[in-house]
Amino acid sequence: MRPILLQGHERSITQIKYNREGDLLFSVAKDPVANAWYSVNGERLGTYNGHTGAVWCVDADWDTKNVLTGSADNSCRLWDCETGKQLALLETSSAVRTCGFDFSGNIIMFSTDKQMGYQCFLNYFDLRDPQQIEDNQPYLSVPCNESKITSAVWGPLGEFVIAGHENGEINQYSAKVCAFCFTYTTVQKFGVSKIFFLFFINMH
Repeated sequence: MRPILLQGHERSITQIKYNREGDLLFSVAKDPVANAWYSVNGERLGTYNGHTGAVWCVDADWDTKNVLTGSADNSCRLWDCETGKQLALLETSSAVRTCGFDFSGNIIMFSTDKQMGYQCFLNYFDLRDPQQIEDNQPYLSVPCNESKITSAVWGPLGEFVIAGHENGEINQYSAKVCAFCFTYTTVQKFGVSKIFFLFFINMH
């Protein structure tokens, strides 16, 4: 099998994400453009244009209807996957480092950096409530005082988010109430750059 070279960014890649079916690939970089590709042949389908800074994170919902991106321009943006149209702009006080849809595609989360005198927050929005988007007001915002989040992933059923921090901690945060749940035991001495959530099914 020959590797496929995708050339669509001017600066270094920050994240690559497949959709659930695996037929589409989304890439973001330290330039302001998010790209969508056919994974089978590397054909670029289009771009999501609107950010004005490095784009740190990207995610697609369960049925690949919408795409979510977070950027150093202090914004998290929601896009129509097929047309590239921007559906929502959520402005923040600092860079958006991580973002993601829950498994229903109705709830989004994103974390902001601890910088410029602002602390790190983990924010949750319900896309079924247009007022939250219009007012730029999350239904839940969890402060992370000690260290900024560098990687985050949803747990099962959208009940919580597991986040890795710059100081090496891995913490679990509720998506229902403003609460830190607990810290996973870890021997990390450096920041957590990536977290994966695995499902195991007992067939017996």
